[in-house]
Amino acid sequence: MIPATSANPTEHLQTIINRWADLQDALSARQTTTWPPVMGIVHLVHDDERAAHTAERLDTAPDAPGNRPVPLDLGIYDTMRAIEQDLVELADQTAALIQRSPMSYAPRDWPAADRARRNQLAAADARGLRRWRYTGQRSAPYAAAWLAARLHGQPGPFDRLTDGWRHRITAIAATTADRVDRALGTARRRTAVPPSTGRAPCAAGSWRSTAATANRRSCGAKAAVAPGIHPKRS
Repeated sequence: MIPATSANPTEHLQTIINRWADLQDALSARQTTTWPPVMGIVHLVHDDERAAHTAERLDTAPDAPGNRPVPLDLGIYDTMRAIEQDLVELADQTAALIQRSPMSYAPRDWPAADRARRNQLAAADARGLRRWRYTGQRSAPYAAAWLAARLHGQPGPFDRLTDGWRHRITAIAATTADRVDRALGTARRRTAVPPSTGRAPCAAGSWRSTAATANRRSCGAKAAVAPGIHPKRS
């Protein structure tokens, strides 16, 4: 069900970018020092077995022997994981639909100068920063920024979105933004989570700058581009 709201899809996607850091804070609200996020949620827990083990240890007495897991709000964790999976999968599907294949390299029988120029162009096209990647940067905020750029028809190796696919992105953007808001509201009722910090990835604040910088560099511990949900450690 799509939440009833007057916000446009770009505003919904911007909500996810802006408030992902707040979800990270809510994930481990009682901790005080940052464990710098690097990639997406899949790097937090390697598999379901480890996730189950962490949940079990949360009930262990704090003075029990052995290494302690990072305390997590598993409700927030599940929400973030679902949002990230939905947005990354949507970006994968969108790229498969509209992203053009990279330019082919020159045949070997071309003249050397022509072949060198064509291969240089092909390599640059393959490395294009606007392309969606199926490996590497695959986090919810970056997927949201990339999808927003596609909705706005930003230039790049892409065909136009069909009306039907635009509606699909709009629906998922509204649903995921609503889940972010509801998760943060629930977390604040359970714990002393401060109001929204408004800090977006890399202090960028907009989907345009998030999409533009995410493939070029990674930010430091203070503000990671399109972070995953890595929690804080004490």
